[in-house]
Amino acid sequence: MFAVGGLVAAACGGDDGGGGTAASVDDGVREGVESQIGGSTATTGGEAKPHPTTMEGWEALWAEERAAMVAHITENGWGKSADGTTLTGPEGYTVDLSACPAEWSDTEGVTDTGIKLGWPSVLSGPQGDFAGWPLGGTAMLEHYSAEGYFTDAEGQTRNVTVEIRDDGYDTAKTIPLIDELIDSERVFGTATGISPGGLNTYDKLNARCIPQFIHTGHPAWGDPVNHPWTTNMILSYSTEAVIWGAFIEQNIDEWGGQAKVAGLVMSNDFGKAYNDSLRAYIEESPRAADIEYVTESIEPSAPTIKDQMTTLAAQQPDVFIAMTTGTSCTQAITEAAENGMKEEAKALFQPSVCKSSSFIGKDKVGGDGSLADGWWIVGGGLKDFNAEAFDDDAWVVWAREVLTGAGYDYRTSANYTQGVALGWQLAQALKVAGELPGGVTRSNFNVALRTMDMTNPALVEGVKFNMNGNADAYIIEGADLSQWSSADQRWEVQTIVELSGESDNCAWDPAAGVCG
Repeated sequence: MFAVGGLVAAACGGDDGGGGTAASVDDGVREGVESQIGGSTATTGGEAKPHPTTMEGWEALWAEERAAMVAHITENGWGKSADGTTLTGPEGYTVDLSACPAEWSDTEGVTDTGIKLGWPSVLSGPQGDFAGWPLGGTAMLEHYSAEGYFTDAEGQTRNVTVEIRDDGYDTAKTIPLIDELIDSERVFGTATGISPGGLNTYDKLNARCIPQFIHTGHPAWGDPVNHPWTTNMILSYSTEAVIWGAFIEQNIDEWGGQAKVAGLVMSNDFGKAYNDSLRAYIEESPRAADIEYVTESIEPSAPTIKDQMTTLAAQQPDVFIAMTTGTSCTQAITEAAENGMKEEAKALFQPSVCKSSSFIGKDKVGGDGSLADGWWIVGGGLKDFNAEAFDDDAWVVWAREVLTGAGYDYRTSANYTQGVALGWQLAQALKVAGELPGGVTRSNFNVALRTMDMTNPALVEGVKFNMNGNADAYIIEGADLSQWSSADQRWEVQTIVELSGESDNCAWDPAAGVCG
């Protein structure tokens, strides 16, 4: 089997059913994908700093990288203008602060002793495992606060506090919770945990000039011109989908020259981003006539996926892709084994959001774990925080201790990985903001994110972590293509490709459901 990696432009559009799509795949990104297709051994695109082997080494590296960011910002004169009307950053990044509400404050949510953040996310219901995001992120920020980490250039030390709210993966709840956090709690900025919730609140938050950091991979977050206060945290789902498409295209001759692809699609904006992007890739492929694409959808609240998996298995697909999340990731493995897809399909894929042994390990799938053996994933570059393979990774060991100290068992959920990774990112952006003229402000925090260029300890070596104003709006554009080994209980990396800056920005058109 031949491995492929790469990045994609923000391709989106279409619907969850059959028919065409208005989406398209960026030619430059497609070329980058094809140029970095590798064999069965791991490869990397571009240069990457080797990871330190001690926490002292990590902290020294981050201090050096933060200092370089502060110098880069100050030397270029980026930030809020002297008259307070304009915020500037790299590559033409500009925000008209005079358009912010009259009552807007650049330091709302900041006091002499604290910085208050708001975080509506999923704490309950079928997708309740996502609680690991806010809980893990808050644990990281509280740990840093206890160490006096947030001391700015003026010697002022603050603690970061997080107001967490449960939206139950229900957009109808996310919207009023955001209102509560910005109108009553007066938070400095907000995290948002589901794609539909982000799409339904980012216009308001940008109009109010409030930072929003979204921990989903919907391509719409890459819009620094129209939504300059919104930043994404993980690999774009569109990128992931094109890597699936490239994998199929490159292996189709080995499979006999034709392939039927089956997708289990979650029926919301999350699943739609996956589905529409893969459909766009297939329709533009020179092998489009040789690829048949069929789908079944599931509701986010569905307790089981048996009926949909049975229907897809009856189609005898060559490739199966789970475009879903949470407990359905594990269910897809057990159902595929039961209905014959595991034996018959040439390749089966888990989604990047389920990259962990806590979804696919033998404790979850049962027995010796062989039901999951050989499954593939485009993992977004994340380390499998839960795997024994990372027991010697200095940062993973330290972060596990942070979670344990907060009363959380990291082994129970992969989403703690995402949470502590996001907590680390927010901590670094706040540290940089505190070193800039004016200290911790919403403007400085935004500029820090838009100039981010650091080594993320939660990512495997070779995957970069950066943004560059209006020129590069996606903070992670590298990915690993990995395959699960049930014998070793780990994801084994086959290929890593890095194409930072290659993804086009996405001015999302909600009416058409495409990037404009």
